[in-house]
Amino acid sequence: MIIDTHCHLFKEFYKDIDTIIKNMQSNIMIVSGTNIETNKEVIDLCNKYNNVFGTLGFHPSELDDFDEKDFLIIENNINNPKIIGVGEIGLDYYRKTDNKDKQLNIFEKQLEIAKKHNKPVVIHSRNALEDTYNVLKQEKYNGLKVMLHCYSYDLEMAKKFTELGFMLGIGGIITFKNAESLYEVIKNIDLKYFLLETDSPFLTPVPYRGKINQPVNIKIVAKKISEIKNISIEKVYKVTTHNALRQFDIKLDL
Repeated sequence: MIIDTHCHLFKEFYKDIDTIIKNMQSNIMIVSGTNIETNKEVIDLCNKYNNVFGTLGFHPSELDDFDEKDFLIIENNINNPKIIGVGEIGLDYYRKTDNKDKQLNIFEKQLEIAKKHNKPVVIHSRNALEDTYNVLKQEKYNGLKVMLHCYSYDLEMAKKFTELGFMLGIGGIITFKNAESLYEVIKNIDLKYFLLETDSPFLTPVPYRGKINQPVNIKIVAKKISEIKNISIEKVYKVTTHNALRQFDIKLDL
């Protein structure tokens, strides 16, 4: 079994979601919401497909129309057994920096929801390393299960994050030509800290760059990790699947 721990299987990206999910056969996909509409789609997908689980959250780049009452979609559905985490949440200073205070406020409020309900979090962090680390290392978040989705920072920070027990999401970026720093992370960090992800429909791995990504491409990510670490792909599947089941406390009944 393979688990794509982070994807966005939404109507705006795919004409035939049934086929996308069928291509994964009995493997698992974790779909993450980013705004009020996609969070509703996550819930619908989880209720429709046995092998789809979900996380609910508000992405830092989608906060212009955010209202505090929107948190209710997380609170009201967090006990659905198919909703297994809070995400995609975090900080993004790449495109917008004039709302840092708002981003930080909404980020921490979602962390508090996760802590209250004992749920893991899926973290987006882009050009926001210092603030992300400083928020997550706070003592009040000790014990919170953290996945750093689409990890792209350096080895030094990977060591700091994993020392806190955080998991690193590894996706299609690892197949890109300019991924040398990520190669060092893969080589030097124990496999027990890695989660496989595609971030579909984004970050399509080589050799399919330019095409829309889909969860079945998780196999390409696993193969690249096996090559970099010089281990069998079967070991990558086995360890990362175990990691994901533990991280998200997934109860299998497929």
